[in-house]
Amino acid sequence: MLVFLIIALLVIIFLLSGCRVVPQNNEGLIETLGKYSKTVKAGLVFIIPVIQKMRRVSLAMFPAEISKYSIITKDNAEITTSLTLNYLVTDSYKYFYNNTDSVKSMVELIRGHLRDIIGRMDLNDALGSTSSINTQLADAIGDLTDVYGIRVVRVNIDELLPSAEIQRAMDKQLTADREKIAAIEKAEGEAKNIELTTKAKNDALIATAKAKAAAVKTEADAEAYRINQLQASLATASDGYFKNQSLDSFNKLAEGPNNLIVTSKDDMTNLAAIPTTAKIWHKATKDSD
Repeated sequence: MLVFLIIALLVIIFLLSGCRVVPQNNEGLIETLGKYSKTVKAGLVFIIPVIQKMRRVSLAMFPAEISKYSIITKDNAEITTSLTLNYLVTDSYKYFYNNTDSVKSMVELIRGHLRDIIGRMDLNDALGSTSSINTQLADAIGDLTDVYGIRVVRVNIDELLPSAEIQRAMDKQLTADREKIAAIEKAEGEAKNIELTTKAKNDALIATAKAKAAAVKTEADAEAYRINQLQASLATASDGYFKNQSLDSFNKLAEGPNNLIVTSKDDMTNLAAIPTTAKIWHKATKDSD
């Protein structure tokens, strides 16, 4: 009886030592005498102790960082970059048996493709195209990591930094560009000010000239109106009015110190009556005495 109990206990221990538990989101790789035999899913698994062994592989997503390293651009500028990515195991057999370090191989693959992408770009294009580089990198490594049993879910460039010397040169260039823009804006402002001042002066001269022209026109219109009114009045005047005006004029001339008398051509025939009238006047004066 004691021997039977010992044998039964040994059998139970043997069976229990062959029990393995594969956690959720994991897979187990069963090796028999060091050779892969099968892949088991999550749950309770029994293996033959001593003869078989199980290696557990997690299928969960892992974050990874690719530390800073240097890349040379197309125009021979040195920049430093760092990346973060997320990956997961899609084939536990490939992940464990096809490469001694699948994660390291994946990282080197990503480094190489990123060097290739940025190496075909100028510095300015690379610094301003982080989103485009991310897309190109994701497309480039999409199927290549399958050989390692890994799928990269997300890759992101955290930073692209030029070297210290290039950064100083860029700062100087930026300062020069800002000073140039400020000088251009100042010159444009001064030119605009001169333009506005000149326009204001020209507008003032034009306004003054228009005012003078309007004044001259108004004065000319008034003179024309006066002449028209005078002509209209003269056109309706009688001959007696003109003769009366002539007599007034002769009287004013006679009262002057000159002996010159101005008369019209039509009145020249009446000059002969002046001596006769004078004789009659003198005779009448004597008879009255």
